[in-house]
Amino acid sequence: MKAAVLNELSKTYPGGKKAVDGISLSLEKGEIFGFLGPNGAGKTTTVKLLTGMLSPTGGSCLTGGFDPVSEPEKVHRLSGVVTEHAAMYDRMSGMENLIFYGRMFGLTEDESRRRAGLLLGDLELEEVSDVKLSAYSTGMRQRLSLARALMHDPEILFLDEPTSGLDPESARNVNNMIKQLSEEKGVTVFLCTHQLRYAQEICTRYGLIEDGRLLAGGTLRELRALIGSGVSLHIRTGSGMIEKNIPREDVIPSVIRELVNSGEDIYSVETSEPSLEDIYFALTVSKEDMR
Repeated sequence: MKAAVLNELSKTYPGGKKAVDGISLSLEKGEIFGFLGPNGAGKTTTVKLLTGMLSPTGGSCLTGGFDPVSEPEKVHRLSGVVTEHAAMYDRMSGMENLIFYGRMFGLTEDESRRRAGLLLGDLELEEVSDVKLSAYSTGMRQRLSLARALMHDPEILFLDEPTSGLDPESARNVNNMIKQLSEEKGVTVFLCTHQLRYAQEICTRYGLIEDGRLLAGGTLRELRALIGSGVSLHIRTGSGMIEKNIPREDVIPSVIRELVNSGEDIYSVETSEPSLEDIYFALTVSKEDMR
């Protein structure tokens, strides 16, 4: 069974704004899926549809095999959600917030306290566990939001800009936790971000969205093949730098032999392939050309 399935999913808000426009895709269990696009592209609306916070105006979706509209309680039981601006209780401490949400998820007081302690430690919040949330920095709030989403050990984790407001070290720790959840526990991660370089470092598959429509989806290799740009070859020789575009890496030996036979001295050979940013911009330019 797929972790999530979207079938021509659409959402039009009152007033006529179409935030999600006929998106079809599916998520495999245990993968880290990057849902990528600029602010206002429809990422957050899609998460709200998958978690039952909104009802679609067209198409359908399943999360963990359940319909978020008719079975929201089952979807909430197996999923955790981290939004960019998570609402928690300022007058309660970090520990008290986590215990409260643990009880809401059906954990006992003891289970909630034990689970909260582990997560506060993992996310380096132990020293402020008894501090009221009103004194937390933006980064601390973001980490506590992740802890809250993990209190009930979810099967599917929806993350909306999870490293927003975090310093580099905290961001690295959060990323390591995300990878660990995926690799060791088989948690499916649906990660929304406009930071394409960040997504390329952590995600295993991608969906590129603009104006509510899915531009393309697949692994990085599949997306690179989609734009057909091949491999860029950078060769430093005795006479200077040579740059060539080649269709595949297995062409490199013949290119080097040709240069050596022509009398060139080869000092270094480097290759580069299109990044997610390159792919996204190539696809958006193609879309503009079609209009």
